[in-house]
Amino acid sequence: MLTKVERTINKFAEIESELSDPEIIKDQDRYLVLNKKRSSMLPLYNLSVKYKKVLSDIEDSEQMIKLENDPSFVELAEAEYQILHQEKDKIEKEIEIELLPKDENDNKNVIIEIRAGAGGDESSLFAGELFRMYSRWAEKHKYKIEILDSHESEVGGFKEIIYSVKGSGAYKNLKYESGVHRVQRVPETESNGRIHTSTVTVAVLAEAEEVDIDINPSEIRIDVFRSSGPGGQSVNTTDSAVRITHLPTGLIVSCQDEKSQIKNKDKAMRVLRSRLLQLKVDEETKKRGDQRKDQIGTGDRSEKIRTYNYPQDRVTDHRIAFSVNNLPDFMAGNIEKMLNKLASANRENSLKNLSL
Repeated sequence: MLTKVERTINKFAEIESELSDPEIIKDQDRYLVLNKKRSSMLPLYNLSVKYKKVLSDIEDSEQMIKLENDPSFVELAEAEYQILHQEKDKIEKEIEIELLPKDENDNKNVIIEIRAGAGGDESSLFAGELFRMYSRWAEKHKYKIEILDSHESEVGGFKEIIYSVKGSGAYKNLKYESGVHRVQRVPETESNGRIHTSTVTVAVLAEAEEVDIDINPSEIRIDVFRSSGPGGQSVNTTDSAVRITHLPTGLIVSCQDEKSQIKNKDKAMRVLRSRLLQLKVDEETKKRGDQRKDQIGTGDRSEKIRTYNYPQDRVTDHRIAFSVNNLPDFMAGNIEKMLNKLASANRENSLKNLSL
């Protein structure tokens, strides 16, 4: 641990020295890169300084216990020694967490894709409820919501809705929501009171910027068509809807929410870039042979991750065997307890695997 701490302090000092170099200051690109690196290292640096100070204080306490003749002073020194060791253990755990590999996408905006699965109308209704749940959570945390594309169902829910959540840390907070969400309840149309089970898939993608993914214009095909709503009702009398096909991968993205073809194309490109970024991340993970044992699950849409059981007023996340009650409150966007528990479980798994 001490070696890592010393290395951190020395590296931080090197960066500070470079940032004060007039030649570096003139090179704005280099200066910004170094400043960003300094900011990311600052929490670990502060912990490292605290750790060295605690080690020094422990050494002083040991000397006092050995050399002091007054029993009352020895008793005080021994009590302080115990407190310092507890502080040392606490800082070591915090340093271990800071040393865990960082997800470079954590601070990005996200694009969320919610699609009705098995269960017909009930599934599309629940897709709409999940969208409202995440939207209310986002509003409470001052994130901005922008709908990119949507297809409403005849009963008022969504067959599919794609939207962005904008704000620092959006991906960090929501990345564990990808997967199959299952709902169990008695539909309003069920006359015999039987419990119906339906599913909704959620995909959470880090929103890629143009610098993250370079799309060759010759590798995409753009088609335009007329927008339509539930039941085929015309939304628009012009060919403003856009469908983009990425030829190398076969990915297809459509957008029809705007009346402007240009705006629909822009939104579709944002979704396409984000899907391509996810493909890139998945490929790199596969090449490393990394099975993501240290993660709770951040991408597998086929994994059943959560059940919303209305008769029992309970929502359960199956990955961490954690349940919370009061479903109406949860669906009102008060999902912090679940999100925090998932993040905590991920850190614990990561630390466990780091020590193997």
